[in-house]
Amino acid sequence: MASSEVDQKFLGRFAKNTSKDNPFLSAMLYKVLGLSVLLSKKLVRARRLRKLDTTRDTKSLQLYHHILWLSREGLVIVEQYVLPMVQDYVELKVLSYKLRASFYHIFVLFHNQPSINQTAIPSFTPNLGKGKAPDRGDRYSLRYSPDPVEGGPVRNPGSLPPGLAPVSIPKPSASFLLPAQDYTGKASSCFSYATQLANNLLSGSHPIRLSVKTEYAAYLYDCLHDGEGSRKLAQQTIRDVYNAQEGMDDDMFEDAAELVGTLGKMMQRGLATSGTSSSTPRVGSAGTPSTPRARNTPKDDVDYPLAAVPSPGMQNPI
Repeated sequence: MASSEVDQKFLGRFAKNTSKDNPFLSAMLYKVLGLSVLLSKKLVRARRLRKLDTTRDTKSLQLYHHILWLSREGLVIVEQYVLPMVQDYVELKVLSYKLRASFYHIFVLFHNQPSINQTAIPSFTPNLGKGKAPDRGDRYSLRYSPDPVEGGPVRNPGSLPPGLAPVSIPKPSASFLLPAQDYTGKASSCFSYATQLANNLLSGSHPIRLSVKTEYAAYLYDCLHDGEGSRKLAQQTIRDVYNAQEGMDDDMFEDAAELVGTLGKMMQRGLATSGTSSSTPRVGSAGTPSTPRARNTPKDDVDYPLAAVPSPGMQNPI
């Protein structure tokens, strides 16, 4: 997200390197860095809080208001002052467009309408067939009423009964900061463009490219509820890291290793409750009537190869 430690590290580096050539750009980058540091602390606090009703003004909602305000100010700085001046840079250009997507990611998480955590209730419409009316002879159907001009009851032209005032739907309490609307379309397009830039301009093992893919995978899973797409993106990103031929220093290697570890965890998100995982027994796990132990001999005489189990001392080279 916009508060990623890798993003903050590169933001500080770029702000320092551009202080002589472009002091105004350097000042804007320092401002975005300061907002990112403040956001990182508040986002951690927000994750620990329970889900709240955003239509009520409570003290705990001040945290969400502050997060939205910081994200809005950061987005204004990035779009109006940073993006127009980073076209001649490579790494900074990718990072700037990634930051823009990150701020929209926060809007989707905390202020999207409809909320990504709520499921819509489908409306029921009786299927009467095209051009057909209910059978008036059926005792269980609604009886036909003549029109008012024929002496029938006077119908209410609106959707509410007579004398009942329309009920206004309460708006989120943070609507004074941002308009309550659907931000998923804008966030998705920003992530797609940032991913395209990262693929074209940076190597497969570059930490900024990994940062773009990591947050994009999190956005797909948490906001769009696309678990399969998130796992495929994480898997392809790790494959690109192993196939990369470019060298890197120790600092960049540590950042890349940390992000690869995060992507490895994202590859397993949502698989614990899938049906395929329950049908595949783990090596050394207790057997059940439907899933026998791994050491049991098959009924046929074919010798099956044993699964390769790493030694306890072996560690992931990445």
